[in-house]
Amino acid sequence: MQKKNVAVVGATGYTGMELIRVLSTHPGFEIGAVTSRSEAGKTLQELFPYMQGTKSGSIAVTFPDPELVARDCKTVFLAVPHGAAMDMAAAFLDQKARVVDLSADFRLRDAAEYSAWYGLEHSRKTWLKEAVYGLPEIYRDRIAGANLVANPGCYPSSVILALYPGLKHKIFDPEGIIADSKSGTSGAGRVAKTGTLFCEVTDSFRAYSLGSHRHTPEMEQELSLASGRDMRISFSPHLVPMNRGILSTCYVTLNSRMQTQEIRRIYRDFYQDTPWVRIMPEKVLPETRWVRGTMFCDLGFVRDQRTGRLIIVSCIDNLCRGASGQAVANANLMSGYDLDLGLDAAPLMP
Repeated sequence: MQKKNVAVVGATGYTGMELIRVLSTHPGFEIGAVTSRSEAGKTLQELFPYMQGTKSGSIAVTFPDPELVARDCKTVFLAVPHGAAMDMAAAFLDQKARVVDLSADFRLRDAAEYSAWYGLEHSRKTWLKEAVYGLPEIYRDRIAGANLVANPGCYPSSVILALYPGLKHKIFDPEGIIADSKSGTSGAGRVAKTGTLFCEVTDSFRAYSLGSHRHTPEMEQELSLASGRDMRISFSPHLVPMNRGILSTCYVTLNSRMQTQEIRRIYRDFYQDTPWVRIMPEKVLPETRWVRGTMFCDLGFVRDQRTGRLIIVSCIDNLCRGASGQAVANANLMSGYDLDLGLDAAPLMP
């Protein structure tokens, strides 16, 4: 297999680091360019000492020049903050490169909705209409033909995969859904902030952005498409003292007396052509350590006989499935590769 050159734009954050980890051993992609405004001129092994002696360690980090990067790399991963990605994506697209954007700039189809939640006017509304939401289980065919893929957020990846089949098959009521999620601190990014310092996080557990988290409209957008009606959900994110992983517990009201055996069958049928959604057996609930460093999304189901609710537990790795690994999966489809090429790693058990 002849490898295709790809570029990682924004290498110093956790998602950029994870992209480099996955791409370094990918059989179909070669890292042709790595960029950073703050670290240009250094090699990857100078930035990340664990890369000493590896094939990718000697790659030089350059300034993000779309014209120069696109000469050698026709697929570009944007691992830059929201607000900065929209213009940068347009610049690469103008150079005929295909873009997988890991920021939030192209996830919401409504520019007004983006402005309301992110406090910014969207400057690239034309490309906003062209972007394909990068959840392979739902948009696989569209992703394959896309020039711009909006990589999903980490929380939405876990919640949408948990709820989408049930809404599509009208197993439960779209009203009153609660998604209660817990994330490791890498989800907050690599920039130093008081709230994510070791002494602030360890031996503690806290909620944040209740009722106002920016991933909420992304979930509602996709779940509304599944249910065929406008939806509102209650989303409650929490920070837990671990590096990586997301566990989302979703509470829904069943429309019938359907038992979990039948629910699991419906979910298995829905995800039968996808390699990464694992339906847990009866009485087994997912744990974050089982998916660490992988593309798996593990789903477990409990029917609360007393309340008539169904409880769905969803586990993903926020950096791999919830960001960089999913970006590579999207690039696989865009490049004509098998969806799971280079993404069959075993869990990173402690």
